[in-house]
Amino acid sequence: MSKIKFDILLKHKMVKLKPLLPTLKEKKRYLVYEVLSENNLKKDLSREIVKKVASLLGIFDSAKAGIQSVEYDSKKQKGVLRVTVKGVDKLKTSLALINLLNDEEVTIRTIGVSGILKKAKDKYVAS
Repeated sequence: MSKIKFDILLKHKMVKLKPLLPTLKEKKRYLVYEVLSENNLKKDLSREIVKKVASLLGIFDSAKAGIQSVEYDSKKQKGVLRVTVKGVDKLKTSLALINLLNDEEVTIRTIGVSGILKKAKDKYVAS
């Protein structure tokens, strides 16, 4: 292959994608929750909670909601989940429906929702 053809191929494949405009990006919210149980659960429950929420919502709704675990404090039993604006109400409902985690009876209470992660941590997790 000649050098000219090779350069053309490289330039053709190295096209950068344009970033999404901020108006086209989905807006996200940070939901702070608290796990209430009789025993203090030392384990990180954030993955279990996301799995339970995904099973309650179903494949399509959980994909649309874009639920991700941001952080979990096992001492305070509080955590932060990231979700899209449209999925906040569904997430709150599914968290209220969870009553078993790792064969322990629990209640998950929503403390608050914020649009900024730092504000959610300062206002709801730190207190």
